[in-house]
Amino acid sequence: MSMNVGSSGGDDGAMCDINTTPLIDVMLVLLIMFIITIPIMTHAVKLDMPRPTDAPPPPVKPEVIDIEIDFDGTIIWNGTPVSGVDAVEGFFRSESQKDPQPELHLRPDKRAKYDVVARVLAAAQRNRMKKIGFVNVAEFSE
Repeated sequence: MSMNVGSSGGDDGAMCDINTTPLIDVMLVLLIMFIITIPIMTHAVKLDMPRPTDAPPPPVKPEVIDIEIDFDGTIIWNGTPVSGVDAVEGFFRSESQKDPQPELHLRPDKRAKYDVVARVLAAAQRNRMKKIGFVNVAEFSE
């Protein structure tokens, strides 16, 4: 910082010196911030990641059981005609004990009676079959 002392004359010229104090203050603040943030950027955390060879086995696909119900009330279990709902219920009892539980794909004919379909679904529910799905074959049959 400079000061014009002793000049009593009419020199009213502008002072051309730069005030460097704010510039030095800003530079010191930036330097301190840089010093503080350097250890954060180089900080590392060690992780024990599983190796690619230790991957879990692929999930087992459950067995699929196709149940078709014809227009005349005939129940077909995986391509084999079954005598009635009581026989289907016996199959459900044995299949519900498996792990993983098989999936039921129910394909009722569009002319099948609702009573037969409802009785098959009730038998599946009583035997705690959890994976039941309806398969639509009407759009492929025509």
